[in-house]
Amino acid sequence: MAVQPLNLTLFEDKSFPFTSAVFLSMTVDPAPRRRSHKFTPRDLIPVLKPLSTPQVVVQAQVRARIPTTTDGEMFLYLYRNTFDTKEHLALVYGDDIRSLSLDASRPGETDTDRILRGAYVGRLSPDTLPSTTIPYLPRLSEAPLVRIHSECFTGETVYSARCDCGEQLDEAMRMMKEAGRGVVVYLRQEGRGIGLLEKLKAYNLQDLGHDTVAANLLLHHPADARKYDVATAILRDLGLTEIKLLTNNPDKIEQIEGEGIKVVERVPMVPKTWKGGKKVEGGERELDKYLRTKVERMRHIIDVPTGLN
Repeated sequence: MAVQPLNLTLFEDKSFPFTSAVFLSMTVDPAPRRRSHKFTPRDLIPVLKPLSTPQVVVQAQVRARIPTTTDGEMFLYLYRNTFDTKEHLALVYGDDIRSLSLDASRPGETDTDRILRGAYVGRLSPDTLPSTTIPYLPRLSEAPLVRIHSECFTGETVYSARCDCGEQLDEAMRMMKEAGRGVVVYLRQEGRGIGLLEKLKAYNLQDLGHDTVAANLLLHHPADARKYDVATAILRDLGLTEIKLLTNNPDKIEQIEGEGIKVVERVPMVPKTWKGGKKVEGGERELDKYLRTKVERMRHIIDVPTGLN
């Protein structure tokens, strides 16, 4: 019996602005049979093999200028993707970094549609309408600063001393404003990927004496459940293939580079109370414990201050 390959589409969501599909190949056992062999359904058992792992695809839905209270400004992009239903974000500093998917023409759209979603050049004002024709942007001459940041309500909003997330976000934005260019990819994966509910349970376990890693494990979660394939897809959409990454986390670098983004430089994120290799007076003891746990149990690259208890 001759082999008859058959491709089967397992997933195709036509409601999404772009299509993602996974294909499986089906083959029939080609082994020769005697003429007296009685045909059975078993002869048609398919051998299913995935042809490839589907790559996450993203599309920027809107872009808006954000003036800040520190006299700077950025453009905030909101993304949809084929991996989850969360609204991931990109904070973009500089006019020479733009989204390919946002600027691309869409069927039936008007200039007003393009302006409302942010696909224009320059600045909006009540007196003039900018051009919606996007000029060609040459490749950046230097890799920009990039921070891939996971949402942290406790650290960014209520100033928890059990992480340095808020401080890292503020410092990354300050550095990018100063440089005049950069991107913060803001991922909605609270609590190192376990969500706020489970994170607060972990806080209670920390009050009982467990560190941040042990607390996650006791709740039957990985120490770090974060993934960065959405982030790398956003970076590609922004035309970035080489970056200077603000991070202390080697796992983040490994995942990013595994998705094809080259990290040309790691820029350390040193906590304010640990600068200079010495413990600064007034630093929170719980923050010290958290940071030390990340160094000792999660491979984070930070020099622990001398004399830290």
